[in-house]
Parts: sequence; structure tokens; C-alpha cells
Amino acid sequence: MIAMIKGIVEYVDENSAVVDTGGVGYRVFMSPANLSRIPAGQQVKIHTYLRVAEGVMDLYGFLSREELAAFKMILSVSGAGPKAGLAVLSVLSPAQLALAVVTDDYKSITKAQGVGPKLAQKIVLELKDKMKNNDLLPDGGAGGAIDYAPVSAGGSDAVEALMVLGYSQGEAMRAVAAAGEGLSTEDAIKKALQLLAKH
Repeated sequence: MIAMIKGIVEYVDENSAVVDTGGVGYRVFMSPANLSRIPAGQQVKIHTYLRVAEGVMDLYGFLSREELAAFKMILSVSGAGPKAGLAVLSVLSPAQLALAVVTDDYKSITKAQGVGPKLAQKIVLELKDKMKNNDLLPDGGAGGAIDYAPVSAGGSDAVEALMVLGYSQGEAMRAVAAAGEGLSTEDAIKKALQLLAKH
């Protein structure tokens, strides 16, 4: 599995970039938003996901680990492929996607090209189910001392949103508590993601 590549951008086309890593050029499919941030000749570090299907190997790339985590979560939804994943992440940040799932806002997801209401509703429903399953993980629950501050009612939405992105309940609660009080749910998610990325 190729988890990350670092090199010089050889060129960028409509939906991918070719990155030269010591004489080997990797074609990496990326969202238009990310492609616009990596001009040719620039050194980049790209977090990648290698997809092998029907004898074809495609490499998908992201400029942050949060985007990669969100992409993997979208792929875990039945009927959602890589194109849908990139399309969703072209219009929504990981924090906005997680917030859309938590608040049942499937209409925000339909802004992505090629993602209709049925698929958007499926993404919301299945990711919310995965989050509920994460609640079953023993992480600071009964029998263990909780070593982080409880979060506010608004913070609980932020905790749920981080769990959509694959963080455990304990990690999410610690990060949201550390982000501080008085933030909107979206700002709390963004700040918590920044804190989690440092660890």
C-alpha cells in the first residue's frame, strides 16, 4: 500500500497530477480544489489511497490526512465510488461533510457533481450507522476514569462529527474539549481536527 508520496509536480491535468519521486512519475487522481493548490514544479507531500479493482490500480491523493480519512469513509458506503468521493470533497471539507452527516443535511452533499439525492441520503445514513457502531468501542466508558473534560451540548455534535471521520469517542471528546468553548459546531470540528493532526 502506498500511503504517501513526496516529490516534484511534473504536470497537472483536469483530474490528476503526475508527481516525480526520484525519476518515477506517479499519476495521482485528486479533487479540482487540491489540484489548483499544487502548480507544476512545486514539491508536494500527498497522502494517498491505492485502489485495486478489476486489474486496474489507481492512486488517489489528498493534501491532508483528514481528507484521506473522509474519502475512505465515503468509499465504505455501498454505491459510492472514488469519483463520488472526490466530487464530495471538492465541495465540502472533511469538517463540513461530518457536520452534514450529523445534522442529516444530505442536500449539502448533493452539491457534488454526479451525486444525487439517493446517494447523498445513503452517505448520511450509512456513515451515521458506522458512528453509532463506534460507540460500542470501550474507550473511557464504564469502568474507566475519564481523563478529559465533558463537552457542551453543542460540542457533542462536534464529537459525533469527528467519529464520522473515524476517530474514537475518547479522541474526539478530548480534542473538542481542548478546542475550547463558545465555538460554532463547525469551528469546533475544524479546531479539533487541527489538534488531532498534530498528534
